Formats: sequence, C-alpha cells, structure tokens
Amino acid sequence: MSRFAPLPDPPYYAVIFTAQRTDGDHGYGAMADKMVEMAAEQSGYLGVETTRDEAGLGITVSYWADEDALKNWKQVSEHMLAQKLGKTRWYEYYTLRVAKVERAYSGPKGR
Repeated sequence: MSRFAPLPDPPYYAVIFTAQRTDGDHGYGAMADKMVEMAAEQSGYLGVETTRDEAGLGITVSYWADEDALKNWKQVSEHMLAQKLGKTRWYEYYTLRVAKVERAYSGPKGR
C-alpha cells in the first residue's frame, strides 16, 4: 500500500489534523484503524495520509471531494465518539485545519 493518497486533480479539500498523543494506547490504535475504514466508506472521501514520530506527534491529512462530504463525516456518530475520546483520553494537544486544495504537484520531477 502506498503511503500517498491517490488523488484527483484539484480542487478538493484537505483536513489536516496534527496531534500530540498522551502516553499509552488506551484503545487508540483500534479506534484509529476503524476511523480510517469508516472514512473510506463515506461519500466524497478521496484518501488519507498519516505519520507519527517516536515522541507521539502525528499528522493525518484526509482528503474530501467537497465541503459537504467532510461536514457529513464530522457528523458520523462513531466519529463523534472518537473525537470525544481524543479530547478526554488520547491527545495532550491537537489542531485541525481545513483547506481547499487549488493546486497540487508531485515529484521528484515536479511540474
């Protein structure tokens, strides 16, 4: 499996979630896997890219066809539960950014 999401030509949306994990798993791994599987089943889902370092800092970028698709994902009940657990159990700190991708390039040869 490629670590790069196979994306269409822009425009599309990116949800950039950066978080510092707390110590211990506390069910995080299973829930993270489930959220990736569930997101992939949502209308308008395009893909995901994620990474985490040894100190617990992680960045996950999910891609969506349009703003309605990402708003619908935010309202999925199991996703809402994962958000709540993230705030109370799994994250010391997090930030979430939503961006509209207007241009995208791939390398190493560039444009």
